[in-house]
Parts: sequence; structure tokens; C-alpha cells
Amino acid sequence: PQVKQEDLDFFKENGYLLLEQFLSDDEVARYVDLFERERREYGGFWTNNGIWQTQYCQSLLTAPEFDGIIRHPNVMEPLRGLMGGEACFGQICLNNMGPYQGEPVPGMTSWDGPVGRRWHRDGGARLMWREHPLRIGYMRLQVYLTDVDETTHSFAISPESIDQEILSKDDQLARGGISDLQGRAGTGVLFNISCLHTVCIRPTQAERKTVGIYYGHRHREYHSDHTYIPPSLWRDHPDGEVRGFYGVLNGMTRTYLERTSGRGEVPANEALEILDGIPPARP
Repeated sequence: PQVKQEDLDFFKENGYLLLEQFLSDDEVARYVDLFERERREYGGFWTNNGIWQTQYCQSLLTAPEFDGIIRHPNVMEPLRGLMGGEACFGQICLNNMGPYQGEPVPGMTSWDGPVGRRWHRDGGARLMWREHPLRIGYMRLQVYLTDVDETTHSFAISPESIDQEILSKDDQLARGGISDLQGRAGTGVLFNISCLHTVCIRPTQAERKTVGIYYGHRHREYHSDHTYIPPSLWRDHPDGEVRGFYGVLNGMTRTYLERTSGRGEVPANEALEILDGIPPARP
């Protein structure tokens, strides 16, 4: 797979690509409806992650239509080109950030005027694959289902070249600065999860709805134990490429299959209860 030279050059210098409105307005409307249905019907299984955000990571079970974002052609082409081989699914989480007014959020590592940020590298530097030509161990797609601008909660990254030394948070921010990545609904940010990034919390009356999707290399270890992968995707799908894409099973999926062996289809709410009772072996 090929990636545009200008996109490759930008990624080499910054560690991310901005996919401006890769979803059409009709697609955004359809996925917002699905997002809200998941909140309405399975709200009890959404968790609060402590930064003014609730999230739900089992939408492949209850809304497999999100596969349309996960494997969207406008994402898969640059993703495969950057990763340099066959990508696989890692995780999907729906994230909802509500209106916020008041003091800085507890637990934030910095509060710059009106903006609170918690800078981190996913897995620290542990999940970076230093031998990869672009240092990509795992990639993430951050999808905006609502407009994101200077008046809303947002997402930011500290640009980092593949040739630069990996620095501490403070040193990286001093060197790379901050790119606050804004855009209309339908925009995506495709980035190396080892790059320093953060959610930005602002006093706002606007809700922010996003979808976070992780990808890995098929020949390497799975990413995390947060999303169950249904057999309809990795075993029973008629397309062998789809089976391969979803075929790197995580520990949660294997444990669930063991616990429900021989039962046939389990009702969604019972399945979610079982999944809630499986402790993640990997964060």
C-alpha cells in the first residue's frame, strides 16, 4: 500500500496525520445516531475515566456497524502505507465529554489558563517499536463526531520527528510545543500512540463526541483487553481480509469465549455483564 509522499513527510516530522472530514455529513449523522443509541440502551456500561469523560468500549458487540469507521477506505489507505504491512484491529471506545464549568479538573498534569491537559504516551515508551522505520508499534484514529474548536473540549499532540530522541514530557513539550487539533465533525487524527498527546478540557457548554480506534501489526502482540471481538468478524465473516484484520484476539475475547462455550448467542446485556467481570490482563 502507498501513502502520499506529502503525508509521509508530514508524519515523519510530526507523528500524526490530520484527516480532514474523511467522513461525509451523512456518515457523521448515521454514526452520531448509533453513538446516542449506545448511550441510551447501554448507558449502565459506560464508565467514567476521571477526566470529565465517559466511555464505552464494547460497540463491536452491540453496534457492529462501527466497523464502517474502523475500516473506512479513507483511513485504511494511509494507515497501511504508514505501518508498512497488514494492520489489525486493536480496540474501539466511544467517548463522550459533557459541558464543563468551574475549577481545573483533578488529576490533570497541567492547567494552562482555560485549558486542562493530561499529557501522556500510551504505554509510556513501552509500546513504541523502535525498529520500525517510522517507530510505529500501534496507531490510533481519533474521530470527531462533533465540531471541535477553541470553544470546545479538544485533542492535542506534541509534534515529534522519528529522528528525534525520546524525551520526558516537559522536555518534549519544550522542544515540540503543542498542536491543538481542531476540525469539523467527520475529521480524524491518525497518530502514533507513543507520541505525547492529551485531551484538552475547557469550560464549555458543548458536548464532544469522539470514537477512538487502535490498530496494530498482525504479526505482533495485541494492544489491550478493552474490546471484545465477536466471532462474526474474526471467524464467520465471508471476507478473508476482514477475518485477518480482526483475527488478532485479545485476552478478553478468549476468556469470554471460554466462559460462554457451548451457549450459542448470549443476550447483549448478559454478555456485557460477563465482559465487565473479566479483568483486563493488559491496560
